[in-house]
Amino acid sequence: MGTSRKTYLRILVSVLVCLLIGILAAFATQSSVGGWYTTLAKPSFTPPNWLFAPVWTVLYILMGISAGLVWSRGFHHLWVKTALYHFGFQLLLNGSWSIVFFGLQKPLWAFFVILALILALIFTLKWFRIVSKPAAWLLLPYLAWVLFASVLNLSIVQLN
Repeated sequence: MGTSRKTYLRILVSVLVCLLIGILAAFATQSSVGGWYTTLAKPSFTPPNWLFAPVWTVLYILMGISAGLVWSRGFHHLWVKTALYHFGFQLLLNGSWSIVFFGLQKPLWAFFVILALILALIFTLKWFRIVSKPAAWLLLPYLAWVLFASVLNLSIVQLN
């Protein structure tokens, strides 16, 4: 298996893992999005519900490509391992947010989860930048969306 084939395989596996987390998070979301979530007061800048699935799909694909690029540098390298451990941790926080916000219906707790996610994502970006600058760049739209989501989350806490 050539280097480029290995890279493509690692990117594919990483994308599938990220999409799997997204699918699991969607299960928690679907349980409340048509009921409890509709009863919440939301700020005027809340995007329409239909926008979240395509945005998250694109972000999970970008995240997977990014992680695959880092992984392709060789898991035996300490920096790669460190970067991917941070990535895995932030991915768990990402999935946890949906469970806490929608599944448990606890927007305040979810806000604390998203703050931890932002911190973990910043560390992930730092380590990805060391291993692969393009991989770090691919995470910037995700960071921007999570920052927006944190403002939205906090606004929902304040309005309810």
